[in-house]
Amino acid sequence: MAELTFACVDAQALPWAAGPTLRFRLRITAPEGVRVHALVLSCQLRIDPRARTYSDAEAPGLDYVFGAPARWATSMQALHFATVGVTVPGFTGTTEFDLMVPCTYDLEPGLGKYLHALAEGTVPMTFLFSGTLFEAPAGGAGVQVGRVPWDREAAYALPVAVWRELMDLYFPDTAWLRLRRDTVDALLRHQARHAVPTADELLTTLLAAQAAAEDDPSKEDGLCPTPR
Repeated sequence: MAELTFACVDAQALPWAAGPTLRFRLRITAPEGVRVHALVLSCQLRIDPRARTYSDAEAPGLDYVFGAPARWATSMQALHFATVGVTVPGFTGTTEFDLMVPCTYDLEPGLGKYLHALAEGTVPMTFLFSGTLFEAPAGGAGVQVGRVPWDREAAYALPVAVWRELMDLYFPDTAWLRLRRDTVDALLRHQARHAVPTADELLTTLLAAQAAAEDDPSKEDGLCPTPR
């Protein structure tokens, strides 16, 4: 079967989608004289956090993912970003197509915490490809069917600015936290009891009260105690 080569040449934040979506522009090149009838691909995207350096400002946010910097040599492992399937129409030579990748800003998984911590630079990504290749033999009839080898991959440096643009399009100046339902119920009761207009203001007040209690234990029974 034909030995295809893959490359990622661009990435953009996709506006107006149902949810946050990155549009990656991928390029596939077939050997000379090979006619690809169709290609059914599975694309796995991974982040290699070891492939870049981190500023002092980024390090505290990475503690939640990899621990203290002294542990990074062993704790920094590849992060799974997404797995997306796509069908590529037939081509000869080289073709390009868009790979739409749904994204999340959930800060519960390590991936969300990692991307949230980055201030600048790029995100080192690897695309791993597998799937089925339908090849039309030169000068012959019918179609040959084969597998895309597991070693097909492409590297890409996703600009952090593109990721932040995507999040700002869908969640401007906000982020998401997953809470248990009973925790949400307790926060809503506490919010109503103390006439706090928003959940953001409630959490800000609770954090400030906790910080004041740590500095001065006599203040731990303040106006906004921990919700029950």
